[in-house]
Amino acid sequence: MNRFENKVVIVTGAASGMGLATAKRFLEEGAQVVMADLEGQVDDLDGPLPEANTLKLEVDVSHSHAVENMIETTVSEFGRLDVLVNNAGKLVNGGIESITNEDWHSVFRTDVDGIFYACRAAFPHLVSSGGSVVNTVSVSGLGGDWSMSPYNAAKGAAAQLTRALALDFGRKGVRVNAVCPTLTRTGMTTDVIKDEEMLAKFRERISLGRYAEPEEIAAVITFLASHDARFVNGVNLPVDGGLMASNGQPPQ
Repeated sequence: MNRFENKVVIVTGAASGMGLATAKRFLEEGAQVVMADLEGQVDDLDGPLPEANTLKLEVDVSHSHAVENMIETTVSEFGRLDVLVNNAGKLVNGGIESITNEDWHSVFRTDVDGIFYACRAAFPHLVSSGGSVVNTVSVSGLGGDWSMSPYNAAKGAAAQLTRALALDFGRKGVRVNAVCPTLTRTGMTTDVIKDEEMLAKFRERISLGRYAEPEEIAAVITFLASHDARFVNGVNLPVDGGLMASNGQPPQ
């Protein structure tokens, strides 16, 4: 498929995991892709990438000026912007008694402020192209977890921001949606996946009986960004193997 031929895409948090899989999927489908991540991350990517269609940028999305520069550089380099994937994220674990002020604010700066800054800067360019936004939220933005209050609060805010921006942007021809993954094999989840007891608990709750691969999340992101999803707007789509199909009662 070449659904994104002649399209320009930005993916934040693109150096690994779901971000890298998403960038590769867009490249496979013909897009020119800006891969943005923290300093030192984007220079150490897995596998070869087509240099002519790829621009790597060091960007900390928690800083508005860095995000604005990312958008300006993209448009200057490629002449347009069609898709913005806000994938960069940060997780801090712990009970509220152990969470510091900096822990709390650092998660919000990346997981919420980063989306706001990018959407604000990208908006006029996305209007010009009739483009779309896909945010990486989480099932943790749709329901609570134990000992993850900053992440739950931030992802919940990101889910609501997705809905609000879909209303504001929709009349201008720009769609805004989000994917909400459960446990996915990335660098962030290595410890969970290696913990056989914890992994067994996830398998019990996920009706498909396994965790997700990054490429499976990327496939849904590219669908939401594509013309195939042209009447989908304001959706926080669980990509969770059936996790949220449950009402929480244990299997029998």
